[in-house]
Amino acid sequence: MKKVKTEDFKIIEKVNIADLPTSYDLDASKSLIESELRVLSKKLGALQNTMYAHAKYAVLMCIQGMDTAGKDSLIREVFKEFNVRGIVAHSFKVPTPLELKHDYLWRHYIALPARGKFGIFNRTHYENVLVTRVHPKYIMYENIPGVDSVENITDDFWEQRFKQINNFEKHIADNGTIVFKFFLNISKDEQKNRLLRRLNKPKKHWKFSADDLKERKLWDNYQRCYEDAMNKTSKPHAPWYNIPADDKATARYLVAKILYDRLSKFTDIKEPELPADEKANIENYKQQLQNE
Repeated sequence: MKKVKTEDFKIIEKVNIADLPTSYDLDASKSLIESELRVLSKKLGALQNTMYAHAKYAVLMCIQGMDTAGKDSLIREVFKEFNVRGIVAHSFKVPTPLELKHDYLWRHYIALPARGKFGIFNRTHYENVLVTRVHPKYIMYENIPGVDSVENITDDFWEQRFKQINNFEKHIADNGTIVFKFFLNISKDEQKNRLLRRLNKPKKHWKFSADDLKERKLWDNYQRCYEDAMNKTSKPHAPWYNIPADDKATARYLVAKILYDRLSKFTDIKEPELPADEKANIENYKQQLQNE
């Protein structure tokens, strides 16, 4: 199996999304890739247990991608070895009436993981510069002062949002949250195949919506918005990673490898030791229990 350099997938300079790969050859069979993923998942689970005890860092994993990119199944497979107490996943849908009474980042702030935990945003705060940018009429539901019509939503409006998102991520990173942002990059042809599979398999019909085809017609618009978002918000403290996602097993392995490689560099994450007085009395505690 090919040795992977995870830094190769990080967005560190301005990119043209058309040049980013949607497929990647690991030079391995599907069964071997899945086997290696299980190994990584167990290592990540053990690392998370240590982080839970250490309780100084949180991990925020943001997943974005076009419809059918494989977000849900990736979460299931990468984190299946985790202790459920240490991981919380949020899937952000259309804002609720309560959420619309707050600024657009509010619902993301209150969903952030506590120190010691992994938080997963399945679709993220970036929906506010992706879906709303493709469909600016959605901004009107936010009832923002000074934005009385779609005509008020200028380039300056989006630049301000990018600035706010960068500030949000810098703030949480400075306070102990390790941020990962993954773009599951599938080709238009692969999306077509996955949508057809949903239609051809009755058990998959529930995943299909006629709106999927309407959004597919806006593919180029979404690609431009993704490109702009990654170019303006991939920072050292909150980098974007392009994950070739035409093959689901490969995408899952790459995400797990990136997570483990980066988190392993935090050498200060260690299980806390008992206080000195309690540590000195371990044998006494054992004796007390044995004499019960």
